[in-house]
Amino acid sequence: MMLIGLGAGCGAVLRYLITVAGKRWHPTFPMATLVINATGALVAGVLVTLALPQPWSLILLTGFCGGYTTFSTYMTDTFVLLRDRHWIQGMLYYAGTALVGILAAAVGVMIGQMI
Repeated sequence: MMLIGLGAGCGAVLRYLITVAGKRWHPTFPMATLVINATGALVAGVLVTLALPQPWSLILLTGFCGGYTTFSTYMTDTFVLLRDRHWIQGMLYYAGTALVGILAAAVGVMIGQMI
C-alpha cells in the first residue's frame, strides 16, 4: 500500500505541474489534461508490456499512472466546454482524447516490446 501511495503522490505532483503550465499555455482549452492522459496511456502501455516485479508494477503502473492520469478531469473539462456551448471543441476534445489515448497505449505497448 505504501508503494502505491508513493507512486500516486509523484504522479499527482507531476500532473499538477503540467496542469499549471498548460493553463498558461492554453487557458481556454484543456490541453494539459489531454497531454497528461495521452502520456499516461503511453507509459502504461510500456509498463504493462514489461515483466516488472510486483513492487515496481505497484509503484509505477497502479501508483504513478493512477495518480498522474485523470479521467474525472477529462469528463469535467468536456462538460465545461459543452456547457459553455463550445460544441465542436467539446466533442473534438472528448473523442480526440479517447482516440489519442488508445493510440498512445498501443505505441507504448510497441515500445515495451522493443525493450
